[in-house]
Amino acid sequence: MSKKTQHLAIYGKGGIGKSTTTSNIAAALAEAGYRVVQIGCDPKSDSTNTLRGGNYLNTVLDSTRDGAVVRLSDIAAVGFKGVVCVEAGGPVPGVGCAGRGINAAISLLQELHLFEEVQADVVLYDVLGDVVCGGFAVPIREGLTDRVYVVSSSDFMAIYAANNLFKAINKYAPSGGAKLGGIIANSLNASYAQPLIDDFAERTGTRVVDYVPRSSVVAKSELYGKTVIEANPESTQADVYRRLARSIVEDTNPMIPKPLSVNELRQWARDWGDLIIRDEQVVVAA
Repeated sequence: MSKKTQHLAIYGKGGIGKSTTTSNIAAALAEAGYRVVQIGCDPKSDSTNTLRGGNYLNTVLDSTRDGAVVRLSDIAAVGFKGVVCVEAGGPVPGVGCAGRGINAAISLLQELHLFEEVQADVVLYDVLGDVVCGGFAVPIREGLTDRVYVVSSSDFMAIYAANNLFKAINKYAPSGGAKLGGIIANSLNASYAQPLIDDFAERTGTRVVDYVPRSSVVAKSELYGKTVIEANPESTQADVYRRLARSIVEDTNPMIPKPLSVNELRQWARDWGDLIIRDEQVVVAA
């Protein structure tokens, strides 16, 4: 195990499965003996649910809203295999910036010396990636994380969000910001999904870390408030997450992506749309 704490940010479009992916990575690493902290940076505050059995956890913003003195025990809970869970939280609906929770959480956790107290090997930041502004860009912009991983499916809006994240990394990495570890291709089932993501990675000078297929095992595990690693440890899907976790924690080759322009991305999408339609017509004709 590495003696230096690895700080890794996992971004992705809302609903793409980044929290599911992050929690299963955390569970797999904890299962392998790593001391893990997972910090949910989504205003929904549901990043660590499956590590904690769905139990309520007070968020950082909720704890600090009235100016009270906050202890680690007020905002952190120990989940599966000792994973320390923290939720940054969000502002009162309609008031303030949702990204503020990330700034507040990171500052407070540093003040409380969480990472030293836990002696963490790996800290995972689960960050909303639809927009990269304000607090949501902190893990990238400030160099607080060693590497960024982007969860994406083969859907255009997921690819679009990934390309925007690449723009942020491309902007800040040369001046000390985080570099990209790679793409986590998630929820793949269509025959064209893997080659499409592979092509996007090649065109942006990046790489795919691993491919996570769509599986009912994930949904069944989450119905019990658990990760796949905990609920179905013998499943093929659990082994996929274990392999992914190993790839991420052993990664030593981060990169600076070369994002596509909006026009380039839309033309690329149209070309893939034409290709998929032609292939479908060939299959029907056969």
